[in-house]
Amino acid sequence: MKYLICLISLFIVCSINLGQCKTLNDYIEEANNYQSANQLEEAIETMEQAVKEHPDSSAAYTHLGIVLSSKAQGINDFSEIGVAIKKVFEMWGKALELDPHNVTARFYRGAWAVNIPKFMGQLKTGIKDLEIIVSALAQSSDVEARAQLTEAYSYLASGYQKNGEYEQAKETWNELINIAPETEFAEEARTAIGHIVMVEKWLAEKQDEKEDAPEITTLKQELEKDPDNIHLLMTLSRSLVDNERYEEAYDLLNRVIVLDQSNVNAYKMLAASLEHIVGEGYDPRIYLDTDFRTDLAFKVMLIMDRIIELSPDDLEMRFNRGIIAVEMPFFVGKLDQGIEDLEIVIKSNAPETTRAEAHYWLGMAYRKKAMTQWIRVVSDYPNTDAVQLVFGNLNPGVKHLDISQYKQPIVVIDFILGFQDELAPQTVVWVEDKEGHFIKTVYVSGFSGHAKKKQINLPIWAGSSKFIDVDAITGASIDLGHHIYVWDLQDYLGKKVKSGDYIIKVEVKFWPSMQYQLVAAHLKVGKKDSRVVIKKGNLIPYLEVKYLKNP
Repeated sequence: MKYLICLISLFIVCSINLGQCKTLNDYIEEANNYQSANQLEEAIETMEQAVKEHPDSSAAYTHLGIVLSSKAQGINDFSEIGVAIKKVFEMWGKALELDPHNVTARFYRGAWAVNIPKFMGQLKTGIKDLEIIVSALAQSSDVEARAQLTEAYSYLASGYQKNGEYEQAKETWNELINIAPETEFAEEARTAIGHIVMVEKWLAEKQDEKEDAPEITTLKQELEKDPDNIHLLMTLSRSLVDNERYEEAYDLLNRVIVLDQSNVNAYKMLAASLEHIVGEGYDPRIYLDTDFRTDLAFKVMLIMDRIIELSPDDLEMRFNRGIIAVEMPFFVGKLDQGIEDLEIVIKSNAPETTRAEAHYWLGMAYRKKAMTQWIRVVSDYPNTDAVQLVFGNLNPGVKHLDISQYKQPIVVIDFILGFQDELAPQTVVWVEDKEGHFIKTVYVSGFSGHAKKKQINLPIWAGSSKFIDVDAITGASIDLGHHIYVWDLQDYLGKKVKSGDYIIKVEVKFWPSMQYQLVAAHLKVGKKDSRVVIKKGNLIPYLEVKYLKNP
């Protein structure tokens, strides 16, 4: 009997094992079915089991990466996105480690790498992947391969563009036009080349704004003869900084730290130059790379970290790093480090004024931490009473305006932004006629104004304006508080509008909380004054528009 029980048990175990023995294609098909049904967790579990049972299969890791990437696209929390994307790239990296000729894994990794923010550190790898793909596909006469080549060129050109390699980007866009001249890809390529040329022209004009001082000209000539001379590089960099030529200095100082990675003075000057560049705000380069300023933020912190690594007892630089860390956007992830730096300064023998300022910035740091908690209330618990506590504390109230300084007739647009996120929101104020035809943009935030169609924050304004008048009115981003703008009753062409009914619209999008609101006020412009007040929602809790005719 005991022997029989053992046989039965063995039979059951074998049956179970046989039932679980799936081929890789079985797993992939099952995962695809789950994915089609939007059951991503089940699809992921299926492919995780597949790589356990087929640990030497490049295809298994490739498909696990694809399924994980689908999940990553649906994540809103920024910190979670970073973790998810890291895992995705680990899977594709493993797939290519097992089989360097895995075209699918290399294509996915390349395409994703050029589309995620540069600071995630995958851009150069992605460009190399796409260069390999393009080289391979260009040798094929297969129709399907040619179609894939078109897409690969598009991704590769975008990667070069994001990496600031403008000549390579233009060449690649032109290659795309040559192989697919009558397609949407070609139209995209022509537009991209036009914007690259625009940015190159802007950079050239910026370069020519200031003539070289005699000492700069002399140093440049000497450097041409001895390009790796660190003393010459440092001397020229100082002269460029003194003449507010920060971007040129930044390029030279990067050459210095390649030649001498322990040159703390070069790092200090590099940090100062980069801070000035960051302080200049948005510029046309944001269209070619919407992550341009985000990457600058990460570069600043990397340089400051290197300075402290080289000179840990330098209280001035630790103080500066603490302040910069507090000022940085949340996604840089250096706030706690900044708090630690400021506390070290406070406990040190630094001058009283420095310690006092450190206390101020420490308070700012903890205020940012507090705001993070309030943002979480609004984002994660939208239907609770706590949300109204947050908005009640943030609402700044309504102020009044003395309009005697303005020449009438005008329309005064008076509104409140009643919420504060980790970053200043994207906001726009514009005018339409009663049929909804676009008349004029009165104000738009810097990122959206420069990014134009690349931005997705202000969709209603984007669809209405088609970005035809943004260059002249793009301004610094506004934040929590009371704001007033004046419309001079001219359209985007500078022509006076006729009497009639108009719609004043204000649109705002916060990030990363993804809070959004659009408010519209219908106003009559004509023979007498008119006024409309809209009180709706929490993000723009108050909008008042007034038409004031000639007094």
